Amino acid sequence: MNVAPHDARRALAAIALALLSALFFTQTYVLNRVIASDGGHWAWTASLRYLITLPLLLPLMPWQGGIAPAWRALRAHPWAWLRCSAIGFVLFYALLAYAADSGPSWLVAGSFQFTVIAGMLCAPFLYRDARGRVPRAALAVGVLILAGVLLLQVGHAHGRLDRAGWIALACVLGAALLYPLGNRLLLLHLERSGDDLNATQRVFGMTLASQPLWWLLAAFAWQQSGAPPWPQVALSGGVALSAGVVATILFFQATGMVRDNPAALGAVEAMQAAELLFATVLGVWLLHEAWPRGLAVWGAALVVAGIVAFAWMVARPQAASAPATRALRTDRGA
Repeated sequence: MNVAPHDARRALAAIALALLSALFFTQTYVLNRVIASDGGHWAWTASLRYLITLPLLLPLMPWQGGIAPAWRALRAHPWAWLRCSAIGFVLFYALLAYAADSGPSWLVAGSFQFTVIAGMLCAPFLYRDARGRVPRAALAVGVLILAGVLLLQVGHAHGRLDRAGWIALACVLGAALLYPLGNRLLLLHLERSGDDLNATQRVFGMTLASQPLWWLLAAFAWQQSGAPPWPQVALSGGVALSAGVVATILFFQATGMVRDNPAALGAVEAMQAAELLFATVLGVWLLHEAWPRGLAVWGAALVVAGIVAFAWMVARPQAASAPATRALRTDRGA
């Protein structure tokens, strides 16, 4: 008799955690925009986040399966880990940090939501089994979100994107594609190698494997602009803590709570759309950015509608089986 109310409370709690995680994920766009507005070099913004994330993860690992399994897997196949982390962490975040100088935080946040569907669009190039098929409905949702992103960018540019605008758009869309691509390449490697690592261990392993590349990027930043100012270090640390640790843990906790409930899982993943709303409010409130207007508003609405439609696809009865649900899951935080 009490099963349904219990499940409902659990689903609501998971949605609340997902909403909170979206708020912490949003700090990436807002704080990166603060750094860019203050003249901070994009390469320092990118490298500092992951140089700081590694020591922040260390105290968590004993409660997340331990360091040893990830370390053994990395030592056994260092080049595979380096390749995946170079794609899914280094290139992804370098592009996102570079794009922070292109416009308001809501513009980057909204455009990056293309990552919700980008992983699925990579599937035909990665898999040789049923996972390589992209459902037509998912492709339609991807087109809807991409149209929303274009409207966001064109609306911000008052109807016409200049060369810098196109470069910024390419950077954000590139980041949105590279993040799930790197994650899925790692999952494929682990599938072949037989290493059983949870999400936190994968994040730790990729953060550790990417350290040489982050130090190289930091050396480039030093050569270009000298040592980073302390405010930039502090803000990058805030991004590492809020998005790299707190938001990721909250999101995985939320999805784990409702992993056997497709409808609730879809609602949890739809909370990613709140990042656009949070970025808009925080950007206007803290950074005195202009509200989105005209075409940008319609673009934001299309992005949100696309994420909600994608969540509905996860929740519908046809996706109720575990393999189908996993195929539709996003790659957030992994």
